Order: sequence, then structure tokens, then C-alpha cells
Amino acid sequence: MKKLATLTTLSALMALGTLQHATASTELQISTWAGPNHGVNTIVWPTWGSWVEEATEGRVTVNVVHDMGPPSSQMELIADGVADVTWLFHGLMPGRFELTKLPELPTFEDFSSESASVAYWRTHNEFLAEANEHRGVEVIGVGVHGPGALYLTEEIDGLDDLDGKRVRIGGGIMADISNALELTGVALPPASTYEAATQGVIDGAMLTLEGLKSFRLAEVLPYTVQMPGGFYRGSFSMVINPDTWASLSEEDRAAIEEVSGERLSRLFGYMMDVVDERGIEFAKEQGNTFLELPAEELERFQQIAADLPGQWEAGAKERGVDGDAARDFFLEQLDAVESEEGLNAEAVVDQSM
Repeated sequence: MKKLATLTTLSALMALGTLQHATASTELQISTWAGPNHGVNTIVWPTWGSWVEEATEGRVTVNVVHDMGPPSSQMELIADGVADVTWLFHGLMPGRFELTKLPELPTFEDFSSESASVAYWRTHNEFLAEANEHRGVEVIGVGVHGPGALYLTEEIDGLDDLDGKRVRIGGGIMADISNALELTGVALPPASTYEAATQGVIDGAMLTLEGLKSFRLAEVLPYTVQMPGGFYRGSFSMVINPDTWASLSEEDRAAIEEVSGERLSRLFGYMMDVVDERGIEFAKEQGNTFLELPAEELERFQQIAADLPGQWEAGAKERGVDGDAARDFFLEQLDAVESEEGLNAEAVVDQSM
């Protein structure tokens, strides 16, 4: 009888251990920035988190942590294992990221950020990933923000009026554009732009349309100058720590891959389209003025920016990538994605509503 009782107890303990193993969960720590009301934090992370939890049947969840470090340190935070997941703006790490300027180049054509982000993901996989610019982390998605605009304290009539103006820039192709326009670029994170404008440190800023609301630009920079397709775009990626990724079961990695990659990239672009519209609406409510440059000034900017694609292609070649083929592929995918079914409000979690 004693032997039977011992075996019964052992069986119960083994069953309990099996149950605990089956219900064990992993909580991914997401380091984020740009403020709690930014679309990444109200749409992207909540939606992706719900997708991950559902795909893994609750075995993997996420926890979003704000202010673990400035935007420029996010890559290091993930590589060092301080956090598991984050989003990067490549322009804040010049020298490290050069191929990522591809989707930032002016196209002078209007297209959605959702389409651009999906096309970018496909191009990243086909051409850019092999250069290993993201060494130290695993890329789980990429993104492109909407048309970059110019916000000013004073009205202008043409590009010559920008000569010498102190304008906030964030790196990447913005630096090249500001130099071409003979602006005095002031490198600042987006969240510091409002204060710099109120203190008279800058005369304007280059940022996204969503920044009119999320970074309160409409309150201090009442004039918005737009360009067809944007003066520039901005390149981002979502990354995970390699050790964290390897620690997940094969089943959970496969499940997370299903809701990351192209789907996460599409989500990022969808978010940017939504918040850009909200930024424009907010600026109009504030009584801001949207300036249209004369046709000859648009043509002049095209001439100013004409050398940028060739410069990018030359830099890509130095990193072992066929820049001409990569750019052609990106533009082809951009056209292809425009005809594909996109996301809608019912498919996402929007905590800003």
C-alpha cells in the first residue's frame, strides 16, 4: 500500500509539473518612446500585442514600458537585453544605417504609408537584409511614415525664403534635404521640438503631419508647407533581442512570425496614415495655414533632390547591395501593394479612441 501511495504521489507531482510547463508564459518587455499618445503606443503595440497573445494562445504576452531610454539608445537597449522589443528610427543612427534611406527618398508621388511599409518589408527581405545593418537584433517589421512636411513660424513665398532658417531635423534623408535647401539643421528628437519652438531656438521643423497633434507643432508653428509625396519620408524598424527570440518555442516563434513581418509592417503604415489625418484635422481646428508653393518652386525642388537616388545607389553598392535593382523593386512593389486589400479600423486596437 505504501508503494502504491508513493507512486500515486509521484504521478500527481509529474502531472502538476506538466501542467505548469504547458501553462508557462513569456512576457515580452517592449521599450517605447514618443509619448503615450503617439500612434505607435496607442495603435501598433496594443494591436500587435493582441495578435501575439491570440496567435500563441496566451503563452506570449507583451508589456509596454515607456522612457527606458532616449530614441537614439533603443538599438543598444535591445542588443544588450535590457528590453526585448522596440521600434527604431534609423535617421538617429547615421553611419550605421544607410540602406534604410531608400523609402525616405522623395518620389513626388502620393501613396499611403501602409503601401510604402509593405513594399519596404518586401524590399528589405529581397535586397537590404543581406547587408546586416541590423546586426545585434532581429528585425520583425519595418515601417515608413507619411509625407514629411515643413512647419514654420512665418509664411514663405518660395524656397529662397528658407535660406538660413534654423529648422529641426531628425537625421536620415532629412539632413540631405536640409543641406540642399541651405537650411540650418538643428538635430532634435521630435518630443523636444515644441519647447525649442516656444523658446525661439528654431524657426521651423521637418516632421510628419501627425506631429501637428502628437508633438503639438500646430500650437507653435502655424504654417505648414507640403510637397507632393512629401519633402521626404522616414524609415523605421521593429526589432527583438536575438536571445529572447531563441528562447521561445519553435511553435511560438512560428505563431509570432505570422503576425509580424509584412503584417506588422502593414500595421505600422496603417497607423501612420490614420494619425496623419488626425494631425491635419487638429491643425485646421487651430487655424493653421497650409501653404502651396508655386509650380516653378515644386520643379525647382525636384531638381534639388534629383541627385539623391543616385547617391543612395552608390552607397548601396559600397555595402554590397544592387541599389538600382533594389530601388526598382521597391517602386514596383509600391504600385503592387496599392491594389491589395489593406487594414481597417475593425482589424486593429486603437486606444486613442
